[in-house]
Amino acid sequence: MATKSANDYLTLIARLLLGLVFLVFGLNGFLHFIPQPKEMPAGAADFFGALMRTGYMVPLIFTAQTLGGALLLLNCFVPLALALLAPVVVNIILFHIFLAPSGIPVACVVVALELYLAWSYRKCFAPMLVCRVKP
Repeated sequence: MATKSANDYLTLIARLLLGLVFLVFGLNGFLHFIPQPKEMPAGAADFFGALMRTGYMVPLIFTAQTLGGALLLLNCFVPLALALLAPVVVNIILFHIFLAPSGIPVACVVVALELYLAWSYRKCFAPMLVCRVKP
């Protein structure tokens, strides 16, 4: 039996933390068990309001978060979950940089976890990064 390295434990912890964050916040988008902040910067409120008015973007985002978080927690299709969550993570950090700076520390933790896991699973992404392939 092979012993686990420190990197194996760090990857496990990062996967579980990121999975938990996305599962909780994804489910919150449907079940509303975390109270909304009383005050939100005007630009952030306008942006979220525009997403709500589309009728599909907010449910799509929360579905991606819930599914990605669940896959990470279950250790199933982890590279797929990371690819699914990557655009969400980019939007989280940009949202907090440009519209709601008070959330930057948490957003940075999410970005760090995503990047660490993407690096840890980099061999799984290698086939997607081939310039020209035949089906």
